[in-house]
Amino acid sequence: MTSDLFIAGMRKMAGAVSVITTAGQDGERRGLTATAVCSLSTAPPSLLACVNRETWVARFVSGSGIFAVNVLSAAQEEIARTFAGQTGLTAGDRFRIGDWESRETGAPIARGAVVAFECRLERIVDHTTHVILIGEVVATILGDGHSLVYLDGNFSTLPRPFSAA
Repeated sequence: MTSDLFIAGMRKMAGAVSVITTAGQDGERRGLTATAVCSLSTAPPSLLACVNRETWVARFVSGSGIFAVNVLSAAQEEIARTFAGQTGLTAGDRFRIGDWESRETGAPIARGAVVAFECRLERIVDHTTHVILIGEVVATILGDGHSLVYLDGNFSTLPRPFSAA
């Protein structure tokens, strides 16, 4: 099987758009757009995020031991594009787009995200071109809005499901 066919297949899976952020030991911030995020356990609350090993996020997290998963709202597409490298901004300059704050861990949190999870790194698992960041969730910040999703190479949103009455 070819990588191109695999990539085409993965684009058929809708995924919530998140920005994975971290801060270096000197406070310098980094982030990237990702859809490879999922819950891992509820006791203790933990999740995983998959990132390319060559990114600054992967390098900073291993030293700082912190990261955040910011699940973006439909109104935050510009943030998604910026952290996906589509705007020309790089490194810490990407944080000029959006409204950011620091809370418990110091990892950047996007104000207006539908949810943000602050994590302390539990383990890094190496796998080919990527690393799997396993984090214990130390804080969950709930927001509002519709989740931004990625499907067929495009950002989009889905309508909210009807409540079963």
